[in-house]
Amino acid sequence: MSDIPQAPLSQIPSDLVSVSDYPRYARQHIPHPIYEYIAGGGADELTLRRNRQALDQIQLLPRMLNDCTQGTTATEFMGEQFRHPILLAPVAFHTLVHPQGEIATAQAASALETGMVVSTLSSFSLEEIAAQLTSPKWFQLYFQQSLTFTRDLVKRAEAAGYSKLIVTIDASLHGIRNRAQRAGFTLPQTVEPVNLRARPPLPRKTLTPEQSIVFQGMMTEAPTWKEIAWLQQQTDLPIILKGILHPEDALKAKEMGIEGVIVSNHGGRTLDSIPAAIELLPAIRKTTGPDYPLILDGAIERGTDVYKALALGANLVMVGRPQLYSLAVAGATGVAHMLRILREELEVTMAMMGTDTLDKITREGLYEN
Repeated sequence: MSDIPQAPLSQIPSDLVSVSDYPRYARQHIPHPIYEYIAGGGADELTLRRNRQALDQIQLLPRMLNDCTQGTTATEFMGEQFRHPILLAPVAFHTLVHPQGEIATAQAASALETGMVVSTLSSFSLEEIAAQLTSPKWFQLYFQQSLTFTRDLVKRAEAAGYSKLIVTIDASLHGIRNRAQRAGFTLPQTVEPVNLRARPPLPRKTLTPEQSIVFQGMMTEAPTWKEIAWLQQQTDLPIILKGILHPEDALKAKEMGIEGVIVSNHGGRTLDSIPAAIELLPAIRKTTGPDYPLILDGAIERGTDVYKALALGANLVMVGRPQLYSLAVAGATGVAHMLRILREELEVTMAMMGTDTLDKITREGLYEN
């Protein structure tokens, strides 16, 4: 591998035919430390691998001779129309891999009629990205130490036309990311969280020797259920919590009026040795009931993955790392190509399974022995 990354391609190579092909190509277009930061997981990466393994172990059981000529992947979710049930997950700092960053990603999302969740840690402003999006646009919020500044971010998202507020709750700490550490990753000086430029300085803390930099330091800035209840009073946007794994947490969110949850382990990037999101999805669906909005996030790379998630109770799925890999390889064209692959693979899977609409995808389509 050359030390100098190649420029993004102007067309898609003929042998790049699946979403899982993109990481192989992306290595040529992303500096090694940045690639390791994106691809890596927490600690020993047990959860990172489990996300993929859990999906691979699920098998489908097709039905034959059903008429699918009127088939469609269209769906409605929380009052919005989607061409297909695939969203771009919130991912920080797209300019790590391409100079047009989130602007190019948003252009691809609009071209493929794909909803996009814009990160608090985007490298273009949330307003600039919103201006590029004609598909559903949601804003992902990281709570800031200042609740006033947190509220200001929410008000900016409202003014820019975002329709949902996604609150990430499973990454108050970065986790132990040894792979990125070994590669020597540091955020380049040219990349910054532009949405946070006006953030007030963090107060200086002095810890006593018996105090912990984690518990009495970092975690003093982490939100609790109290802050979530506060946020509900600050906005009329529907709130969705991202990072739920325990069914009782999902039930608590529902009972306090949170409009939906995203079942996710943060792509295996935070706490290691926890289950795959797909493994907890059925229990969360059972606990919250048939109508509560659920989104599955974690290792979606195939149309069959999307089908499996829907069969186990998800309404939509999210795609994370593949958007950075495809952006690095071919800019907006790459992201659009990646999304088209997923959408078409889902259509093929549905047709071969004998299910012409998403509402017909149920657990009966899984082989469970």
